[in-house]
Amino acid sequence: MLRLSSKLSAVAAVLVLGAGASAATQLIALPDNAHENPPTTPTLANGSPRPGSFGTATFVLNDAQTAMTMSVTVQNIDFTGSQTLDTNDNLLNAHIHASSTVTATTNAPVVWGFFGAPLNDTTPPDVVVTPFATGVGGTITAKWDAPEGQGTTLAAQLSNILTQHAYINFHTTQFTGGEIRAFLTVVPEPASAVLAGLAPLAILRRRRSR
Repeated sequence: MLRLSSKLSAVAAVLVLGAGASAATQLIALPDNAHENPPTTPTLANGSPRPGSFGTATFVLNDAQTAMTMSVTVQNIDFTGSQTLDTNDNLLNAHIHASSTVTATTNAPVVWGFFGAPLNDTTPPDVVVTPFATGVGGTITAKWDAPEGQGTTLAAQLSNILTQHAYINFHTTQFTGGEIRAFLTVVPEPASAVLAGLAPLAILRRRRSR
């Protein structure tokens, strides 16, 4: 664990030193079972435990604040319905939820859906879903453009996104209200430059701590 922490620090130091100025805003979210409301304990359909689910999501809001790109990788949620024999872990929907009053112990409405229903990444359609070739989970890339939203727009939700009043949520067959979630958090400059290096290491750290 100490060795991995050292690697994280080294990557951060190198990337920060090499970072240039950027007008774009970068955000991160680390959804897991503990941050869902209420927290979730995944099980198989027969009641036996199944591995906890978690992910790493990075976002970039462009300098004009007219589009926000997203890349999220999720572990131990079935992206195809055939990655495991059980059905409890099947991914049903995935969204960003937001409200000016939402807290860690309350829920908010969907403001932008990028998997399942509602699907709001349509103008233009930018979603790319890539299930893992082996293992359980996958990666989704998408872009929230200015005209899109579930009864709202990106512009209307900017204040929520930038003040930790928006969260990413993955819904499964077992937990239709949400299995994992986390609030979007702005990464202060120059620390945002380390996201590309920290995301895969964060997943590795979680695996080793299990």
